[in-house]
Amino acid sequence: MPRYKLTLEYDGTPFVGWQMQNNGLSVQGVLETAFGRFCGETVRTTAAGRTDAGVHATGQVVHADLAKDWPTDEVRDALNYHMRPHPVSVREVEAAAPDFNARLSARSRRYLYRILNRPAPPVLERDRVWHVSKPLDAPSMHVAAQVLVGHHDFTTFRASLCQAKSPVKTLDRLDVTRDGDEIRVSALARSFLHHQVRNMVGTLKLVGEGKWSADDVARALAARDRAKGGPTAIPSGLCLVEVTY
Repeated sequence: MPRYKLTLEYDGTPFVGWQMQNNGLSVQGVLETAFGRFCGETVRTTAAGRTDAGVHATGQVVHADLAKDWPTDEVRDALNYHMRPHPVSVREVEAAAPDFNARLSARSRRYLYRILNRPAPPVLERDRVWHVSKPLDAPSMHVAAQVLVGHHDFTTFRASLCQAKSPVKTLDRLDVTRDGDEIRVSALARSFLHHQVRNMVGTLKLVGEGKWSADDVARALAARDRAKGGPTAIPSGLCLVEVTY
């Protein structure tokens, strides 16, 4: 069976997340329904990252097997037609090797978290950012973020329901930058624990507010205790922007 690699973008606001669940509409459900309408098959898809409810993507990667060869542009256009009006778009479809796996073959994943740091609330970007009205010190947040870079036990930044076999991960980069009113936290790793990025961002916010120092972040990491970390940042600011293979 031919295997296809799809690159998707979506607005996670109306979805329960990537993965199909019984409690609401999922991105996976919308995509697999579109496949069925397109080719009449029951198609199962695998994604590079199982984004949570409210989390967005501009570079989610998915693989799927079909019963016959289709022109890649035709697959893209047909899926986009059948997914309307849901806020999901297949940006690109490529033929993939039979052993390609969107999740297991990934070498890195990059997430971007956006904080709108100004007194006035957002309107156009309301479901795309975390609005923090009090001033945040982005340079101090970046310095503290470097404490988390490297090979660590990230239990402090792991959700209680995380299904990963080990809390040990290697965080390749964690950069905090400011552009006007927007603070951007960019995280790069081969894989992440459930809620890891959002929990790290919530902790760095404490640094930005002057409540914590880089040493406090280091102590929280060493504690290996979720209760010792900062709050979980809201999902709307998070976006899966790139997966590399």
